[in-house]
Amino acid sequence: MTALSSFTDVFQVPWNDYVGSIAGGLLRTLGYTVASFIGATILGLAIALMRLNRLRLVRVPAAFYTELFKNVPLLAIIFLTYFGLPSVGIRLEVFEAGVLSLVLFYAAYLSEIFRAAIAGVHQGQQEASQALGLGRGKTFTHVVLPQAVRLALPGTNTMFVDLIKSTSLLVTISAAELMTQAQLIASETFRALEVYLVISTAYFAICYPVSQCLLLLERKIHAGVPLSLARRRRLKLARTYLAEGKICP
Repeated sequence: MTALSSFTDVFQVPWNDYVGSIAGGLLRTLGYTVASFIGATILGLAIALMRLNRLRLVRVPAAFYTELFKNVPLLAIIFLTYFGLPSVGIRLEVFEAGVLSLVLFYAAYLSEIFRAAIAGVHQGQQEASQALGLGRGKTFTHVVLPQAVRLALPGTNTMFVDLIKSTSLLVTISAAELMTQAQLIASETFRALEVYLVISTAYFAICYPVSQCLLLLERKIHAGVPLSLARRRRLKLARTYLAEGKICP
C-alpha cells in the first residue's frame, strides 16, 4: 500500500497548466529538426560531391571537414557556435546558433552516407548514359542520383530520427524546445521523475511513428513505386500502351 501511494504521488504535476508550453516546445523542436535537416542535406551532398571529385585540391578540404565534425561532440559545437563566436564579433540568435550547430554536425555524417551511395552506383550506368548521348549533368540527375537515393535512404532515415533526439542538447543554450520546457516545468514543480518521464514518452511518440513512416517509404522506393504524380501517370500510361500492344510515344 505504501509503495502504491508513493507511485501515485509521483504523478501530480498539473499538466493542464503546461499544455501551451509543451506544445510550443514541440513546435520549436520540429522547427529545429526540419531546418537543420534541409541544411545538412544540402551541405552534405555538396561535401559528398567534393569528396568524389578528381581534383585533390577539392577532395582534401571536404575530407578534413568530414573528419573534423565526425570527431567533435555535438555539445562542443553548440557551445562554440553560441558562446564562442561572440568572442570574434559574430553574434547569432538562439535559433540560428542551434540550426547552424546541427547542420555542421550532421552534414559530416550525411556526406559519408551520400558519398557511399553515389559511389555504390555501378560505373556501367554512367557509361551507358554517356553512350546514349547524355551529358554529365543529366547522367547524374536522371541516372546516378535516383539510384543513389535508394542506397542512401536507410542511413539518411536513421540520421533524421537521431537529429530529432539531438535537438534536446539545445537545452544547454535555452533554445525553448521540448527539453528546455521540460527543464522549466521540473524546476517549477520539483517533480523531475514525472516530468522527464513524460517528455521522454513524447520524444518516443514523435520518433517511433516517423521512423516507421520512413521505413515504409524506403520499402516503397525499393519496390519501385514512383513517388511523384508525374512518374505515376507516365507509368500508368506505359502499362496501358503495353496492354493494348501499342508503342509508347
